[in-house]
Amino acid sequence: MTPKIFSINIPASTANLGPGFDSIGLALNRYLRLEVEVTGDEAIFIPKTESLAGIATGADNLIYQVAESVAKQFNLSLPGFRIKMSSDIPLSRGLGSSASAIVGGVELANQLLALNLSRKKKARIASIFEGHPDNAAASVYGGLVIGLHDETQTEIIHTNQVDVELVALIPSYQLKTVEARSLLPNVLVYRDAVKVSAISNVLVAAMLTNQWELAGKLMQQDLFHQPYRMKIVPELAKSIEHLAQLDAYGCALSGAGPTILFYVPIGKAESVKKDLSYYFADYQIDILQVDTTGVQVEMKTF
Repeated sequence: MTPKIFSINIPASTANLGPGFDSIGLALNRYLRLEVEVTGDEAIFIPKTESLAGIATGADNLIYQVAESVAKQFNLSLPGFRIKMSSDIPLSRGLGSSASAIVGGVELANQLLALNLSRKKKARIASIFEGHPDNAAASVYGGLVIGLHDETQTEIIHTNQVDVELVALIPSYQLKTVEARSLLPNVLVYRDAVKVSAISNVLVAAMLTNQWELAGKLMQQDLFHQPYRMKIVPELAKSIEHLAQLDAYGCALSGAGPTILFYVPIGKAESVKKDLSYYFADYQIDILQVDTTGVQVEMKTF
């Protein structure tokens, strides 16, 4: 019998983009890749890149747990499989590595069980696991997403018309999301909540109309999370301090951090990377592009 072999590519993502807290996401051209072979036996995960060393290799793997949960929703069971995993998404750096794994698990179940899930349904399931739609929906749809998620609904607005390049400043240390969230206040003063709501509303409008100069300006006016997270990500304050010397629209903490993303005009990424290397000589600095495809499946033919 001819084995069923296919691959799943899931993009990385950045979330929040300043004051778009737990709502705005952007897919990036870093990827988690799953090479799947249906075996009929147990589930086995084989890490192929150094960044994945030490991950769970059996049923305790996050991807398996998500896929199994999806299967149970449809009263089905997963077949056995072997998955070779590779990734160039840095772990615990604010680039959506966990959301990529969750989306990978949803797509794995979708393919193994022929569920024919729509993108909207995939985003709903993945957002339930994540707790918010920004990273998960970006990895499903690609491009720019603005999302609402609660117990009863997940609503996504999506566009691939994103005329901006990105330069990532990636610190060497990891930062767990739970640690970054522990710094956030339980409540906001009403007038501050109204103010930052207006800021985030205009941020969305600016991005959807590709007014990135305005969007970059508003990224620095966030009151939801960045002022609190600066305590453990000192690179953010330093990045904002040097913005005036860079040919960049603005910068923002990527997700919970510690990666800082600089949003720059098309064609300016190389010069911004060079200038940043002067101020952050010991840091990893990468040029990134917006992924516009979202999760993709490729079947192997014989």
